[in-house]
Amino acid sequence: MADPLTLGVLAGASVFLMIAGLSLAITKKETVADRLTRYGSRQTPGEQGSKDEPKASPLTAGLNRAIARQSFAANTARELARADLKLTVSEYLLLSVGVVLVGFLLGALSTRSVVVGAAIGVAAFYLPGLYVKFRQRARLNAFNARLSDTITMLANSLRSGYSLPQAMDMVAREQPPPASEEFGRVVREIGLGLSIEEALANLVRRVPSEDLDLMVTAINVQHEVGGNLAQILDAIGLTIRERVRIKGEIQSLTAQVRYSGYVVALMPVILSLILFVLRPEYIMYLFKGVCGWSMTIAGIVFIVLGFVAMRKIADIEV
Repeated sequence: MADPLTLGVLAGASVFLMIAGLSLAITKKETVADRLTRYGSRQTPGEQGSKDEPKASPLTAGLNRAIARQSFAANTARELARADLKLTVSEYLLLSVGVVLVGFLLGALSTRSVVVGAAIGVAAFYLPGLYVKFRQRARLNAFNARLSDTITMLANSLRSGYSLPQAMDMVAREQPPPASEEFGRVVREIGLGLSIEEALANLVRRVPSEDLDLMVTAINVQHEVGGNLAQILDAIGLTIRERVRIKGEIQSLTAQVRYSGYVVALMPVILSLILFVLRPEYIMYLFKGVCGWSMTIAGIVFIVLGFVAMRKIADIEV
């Protein structure tokens, strides 16, 4: 008889391929014109269904309508845009369901316990969200690290006689990603008919950076009351560089506390996994009876509380 773990892997792979195929079948392929229309179109809802647009299948249209009516659709789309993931909300939801099913089947077939499989499936449900948060944090850090240089380039371009859209186009061509990508979107949106204020507001929604919000606020105020925008951007760039320097010093001083939190939180998990591989019958006592479940839940709660407390100690606002 085949090994249960092998069966679990095969079953999980089958479910994942089924979900991937279903996603490809019901997802509408967007053209370049469709994506540009989403950025700059000013059509009313009644005008969007023109006869020139390709009609979606009934299944795709029904799924899109069902998701659009939900309150989480806009938030999910914004989170995916902040992470720079080329996924629609329906694709992301299907991927999450596939991860849950794969985790459940792997856990249930490898341990021959539906309860363990359900617990692993619930834990796997949070994996796509954690990956999205990781992508957002990495992208935001990369954007903030180059923001002072970006503002300096904007100020120098304005001082040399460029207009603000031309200066942002210069940033889109000269700066590395993600700054080049985001300012390139701003330039395209302005070219499609959006005002500078609207395009910059979209930029702040995609990149939730306090320093970027400060820069956009200064540009909007300058448009209202006038003034030397290049000089204002120079002052903002100097402020941002000082904040980045101070944050770097604080991270160096608090590195020991932060990494101690990771070690304290991961050590019980790693030891549990090692015991599960070496003596599964021993570690399974934690999932038997009310006493075992109570100890497991209490341990998880205290681990999380300790990790959060150590993170709060090392989290110093600048």
